[in-house]
Parts: sequence; structure tokens; C-alpha cells
Amino acid sequence: MSEKNNGILADTSVWIEFFKQNSAAGDALETLILEGTVWTCGVVLFELVQGVRSEKEKAQILTTVSHLKYAELSKILWQKAGDLSASLQKKGLTIPHSDIFFAAIAIEHNLSIFTLDGHFTQIPGVKLHKHA
Repeated sequence: MSEKNNGILADTSVWIEFFKQNSAAGDALETLILEGTVWTCGVVLFELVQGVRSEKEKAQILTTVSHLKYAELSKILWQKAGDLSASLQKKGLTIPHSDIFFAAIAIEHNLSIFTLDGHFTQIPGVKLHKHA
């Protein structure tokens, strides 16, 4: 893992805004996509596809994310995610598993997280993307 920030991992909350009209977060994500800094992962694909309302919407989502850099959980990363979740639970913090997986990927690949969800601030090692 390098010290240099390798890019942005956009959370599902931001992707939902991206597919809406007139969304500041969605517009910011579009700029980052055009700059080539956005990554995606299986968690985001799962959450976006499970929420589609039509095959047209699904095709639009899959086409949009198909050209992005992609990161996935390896066997070692699954273990690190489990360790991370256990350490948070010992502190009395319960974070959704999908967000733990997402954070583990971001930490491993030195990616900043672009999210609208505040609980990522509770996860040690997570860097948040600052947006306007």
C-alpha cells in the first residue's frame, strides 16, 4: 500500500445522487469520473443493482461503472474486514457489514471514500473525500 492517494471509492449514497437530476454530490462524482479517479467495488454494484426499477436503469448503471477501476475483497481482506468489525464492536460501534467491506477495500487500496453517510468517520484508517 502506497502513501499516495490512489483515487476515490464512491459509496452507494453518492451513486444514488449521481443518477438524480440537479444533485451537487452527483455533479461532483461526475467530475471525478471524468478525471479518472473513481473506483468501484462489488458492494456498490450489489447495492445499485438490487435497487433498480427497470432493465433500462440497470443497463445505465452497469454501463456507467463498467469503465471504472475495480477493487474486490481477497481472502486476506475478508479477514481484515472481520478484524475491523470486531474492533469497532468492542468500542460499542455497530456499522453495517457492507460498509465495513467497503471501508476495508478503501483502506487496502489507499482510496478516499466519497460518501454522504456520517458513520464512516467512526472507522479508523478511513480517509474521506472532501467535496463542496
